[in-house]
Amino acid sequence: MARIRNKKRKTFVKPVKVKKHANVDHITGDKVPKSFVFSRGKLPSPLKQLQMDLRKLMLPYTALKLKEKKRNNLKDFLNVAGPMGVTHFLIISKTDTAPFLRVARTPQGPTLTFKIHEYSLAVDVAQSQLRPRSPQDLFKNPPLIVLSGFGSAEQHLKLTTIMFQNIFPSIDVNTVKLSSCQRIVLLNYNKDTKLVDFRHYSIRLQPVGVSRRIRKFVQNHQVPDLRSLQDVSDYVTKAGYGSESEADDEAATVTLTSDLNRVNKASTKSAVKLQEIGPRMTLQLVKIEEGLCSGSVIFNEYGTVVDKNQEGRKQDNTEDSSEDDGDQEEDGDEEEK
Repeated sequence: MARIRNKKRKTFVKPVKVKKHANVDHITGDKVPKSFVFSRGKLPSPLKQLQMDLRKLMLPYTALKLKEKKRNNLKDFLNVAGPMGVTHFLIISKTDTAPFLRVARTPQGPTLTFKIHEYSLAVDVAQSQLRPRSPQDLFKNPPLIVLSGFGSAEQHLKLTTIMFQNIFPSIDVNTVKLSSCQRIVLLNYNKDTKLVDFRHYSIRLQPVGVSRRIRKFVQNHQVPDLRSLQDVSDYVTKAGYGSESEADDEAATVTLTSDLNRVNKASTKSAVKLQEIGPRMTLQLVKIEEGLCSGSVIFNEYGTVVDKNQEGRKQDNTEDSSEDDGDQEEDGDEEEK
C-alpha cells in the first residue's frame, strides 16, 4: 500500500523591501523637507488637475496619493504631518473671485497666501510642444530651486525667499551627483507688476560638436538601417544631419566634472537644455500670516498692517495719560478742600 503524506509543505516567501526615504540628509545632516498638497473646499476639475501636478512636482518627498475627505479639517492634516515628518503644506482653494495657493510651514507657520492669476496644466504644456520630454526617472529626485528678482530689502520678499528655499532639500555642490539634477523650479519676481512667474523645467545635457544621429545611435543602443547607403560615412555626413551640433553657444555650455552617461563624459563640454514640463503659474503675494493659516497678519497687499510695537507704544501712552489725568483730579480735589 502506498503511503499518503499529510504533511503540508511550507513555501518560502521572499520578503518585499519597501524603500523609505530618509528623514535626515546623510550629507548635510539637515532635516529633509516633506510636503502635503491638498485642497480646502470644492474645486473645479482644472484646479484638481493642478493639485495633482503640484504633487508630482514635489516628488519624491510628498504624498502622491493623499486621500482627502469633506469632513477633514486642517487639524487632521496637522496631526498626521507630525509622525510623518511633513514640514510644509501647499493648500489650493477657490473663491468667487479667483483661486488661491497657500504655502505654510508646519506646525506653527508662517503662511504665505498667493493669488493665482493664470495657470497652465502639465498636459497643456506638453501638448504645445512638438517633442515633449518625460523620462521614467525624471521625478526620482527632488528639483533644484532658483529664485530671481527677490533680492530686495523688503521684509515680505525676504520671508518668501526663505520659505521657498526651505521647501526643497538643500544640495552640496561638492558632493552632488549630476545624474540627480534633472529638474529645476524657477520663481521670477517682477518688481513692476509684483507678480511671481512659477515655472518647472527638465534639465537635459547634450554633448557639443556631436551630430544628432551619432548621439541617438549611442543613446538608443540600436543598429541603424544602412541598406539604402553605400558607406557608413554617408550615415554621418548625410545632408541636414552631418553638420548639426545643437547649442554650440558658449554661454549655454558647461564642462562636466564627472561622467553622466555614455554620451556626456567627464572633462567634456555639454550644452544645457531646459524644457518646460509644467505646471505653469502666475502668482501674486497678497498676505502673510504669522501662524498656520491663522494669527496676526505680517503683510497685506490690499491694506496697511499696524506694527505691534506701535500699538504697544500707543497703549503705554494712553495708560500714562490716564494716570496723569488721575493725578490732576486728585490735586484739584485737594485744592477745593
